[in-house]
Amino acid sequence: MKRALLLLAATGLMVCAAVADWDPGDPYKMHYPQLPDPTGWDVNGTYPKVLADDWMCTETGPVSDVHFWGSWRSDLVGQISRIHLSIHANVPDPGFSHPGELLWQHDFFPGEWTERIYGTGAQGWYNPNTGEFVHPDHTTFFQYNIEDIPDPFVQEQDQIYWLDISVVVEDPLNTMWGWKTSLDHWEDDAVWSDIGGDWTPLVDPLTGASLDMAFVITPEPASFGLLLLGAWMLRRR
Repeated sequence: MKRALLLLAATGLMVCAAVADWDPGDPYKMHYPQLPDPTGWDVNGTYPKVLADDWMCTETGPVSDVHFWGSWRSDLVGQISRIHLSIHANVPDPGFSHPGELLWQHDFFPGEWTERIYGTGAQGWYNPNTGEFVHPDHTTFFQYNIEDIPDPFVQEQDQIYWLDISVVVEDPLNTMWGWKTSLDHWEDDAVWSDIGGDWTPLVDPLTGASLDMAFVITPEPASFGLLLLGAWMLRRR
């Protein structure tokens, strides 16, 4: 029995080390994962810029885990000092839908997220505020994982919400971070703004096609809890 408990504990540690990452095929609780386009755009999301995209909830419960993809302009990787996330109600405007009432917000600091190199491709950089775009501009893109969010927002099934992201970097004069566009399009365009400004739809600067952002809302990891339950049951035996 002791050997079985040790095996469960070791397996639990491996699960804990891996749950931060998200890969296609893992669970999610939104309309579908909006996967990154390896030859798409990275849209400037460096503070005071803010980007937002909508999703439909498919499972009532806390938004405890958010994963998204991004890159650095010209592959000049900087240091992120803060990630600001917020969730807003949907405004189904006849012109274009956009974020409405602020429902939840939180600032995340180093150590409160994980990141990994996710892939490479000939990607473009786009700053909708100035109209600047360069393609190709950089090759490497990253996955960012924020899990076990404290005091998370509780979403309701079949409701549409907006996820807003703005990233504060330590050296904004020399490094800029962008949120990666998605291979998948759902509902209306993503939108951009300066903090406190009006929303504008995001479209491809070359083709005028709609742009959506790469992210996924996922369930809270339960694997380690199940392992602990198994260990408890073995101990009772």
